[in-house]
Amino acid sequence: MEKAREALKLTKEESESVSRLTVKPHRVGLDPSFYERFILRGIRVDRVDPDFFSCTFKVPPRHTDATGNLSSGAIANLVDEVGGALVHVEGLPMKVSVDMSISYLSTAKVNDELEITSRILGQKGGYSGTIVLLRNKATREIIAEGRHSLYSKPNSKI
Repeated sequence: MEKAREALKLTKEESESVSRLTVKPHRVGLDPSFYERFILRGIRVDRVDPDFFSCTFKVPPRHTDATGNLSSGAIANLVDEVGGALVHVEGLPMKVSVDMSISYLSTAKVNDELEITSRILGQKGGYSGTIVLLRNKATREIIAEGRHSLYSKPNSKI
C-alpha cells in the first residue's frame, strides 16, 4: 500500500500545475467539453465515408505514460472517440459504448504521427460495431487494434 501511495504522490510542480487549470462550465451543444478538448485536440480528419473514417494524430506529451509511450488509456479513448464518430448521426443522440476490446501491439512516442482508421463491422437495430486501427504513419507499424460496440435506442416507427 505504501508503494502505491508513493507512486501516486504528486511533486510540488505537478500539484501547482494542476491547481492552475481552469475548467470552464460546459455549455452542452455549444462548446466541446474539457474531455473533448483534452483528448481530441490535435486530431486532423483526413477522410469520411459512410463506412470509413480516417484521421491523423500527432502524439502530445500529455497522452504519454511514465516511460514516454502513448498511454493505454489514451489509446482506449481514441478507439472510443474515432469508433463513435464513425456511427454518429448528426441530430441524433450519441451512441454509448457497450464493449471495447483492444489489442496493444506496439508503442508510440511523443510527436509520432499516427494514422487512425475506423470501419463499420455491422449494424443491427440500435447496435453498431466498429474496428479502429492505430498505425505509425512513418513506419506503418500497427500500434493498436480496437473493436468497439455501441448502442442507441432505435428511433420509434410511430
